[in-house]
Amino acid sequence: MRFAPAAAALSLFLATTASVTSAQDPEVDPRAASLVMEGRALLAAGDTQAAIDAFEAALAVDPGYTPIFIELAEAARRDGLQGKAIGFYREALMRDPDNFAAISGEGAALVEKGALEKAKRNLARLESLCGSSCPETVSLQGVIAAGPPARLAAETAEAGPASN
Repeated sequence: MRFAPAAAALSLFLATTASVTSAQDPEVDPRAASLVMEGRALLAAGDTQAAIDAFEAALAVDPGYTPIFIELAEAARRDGLQGKAIGFYREALMRDPDNFAAISGEGAALVEKGALEKAKRNLARLESLCGSSCPETVSLQGVIAAGPPARLAAETAEAGPASN
């Protein structure tokens, strides 16, 4: 009992220190930033696997840099791995819940998987956070309007209505 006041004071101090420390934006490691730039260039050139390798190397150098997860998700989407991309977007959203690029990207990957209702929820969230004219909202609106890829639409039509 005699340690209770000291323990309470110490826990209050640690809680305050932790919240102040977590509120600061960490600086990105320059090596990680360089690897991300390299990955973006490789992705633009169409070398998806090399881009993924560069992004994963950047993640190894600076695991706290959230934008790397968005880059990995974009590369996975281009590789046709929408489920993996959604996982990367969700990791980014766990770290930064209001990241517009992650919300929009996850919505686009959901459309590509055929999950239009879930993608529309992402769109509604984006509209509430940044409005209907921000670039991420406009981009997701376009993807939803276009609908799932033709290949997925054909597979869904062939499967017919689901029966229980």
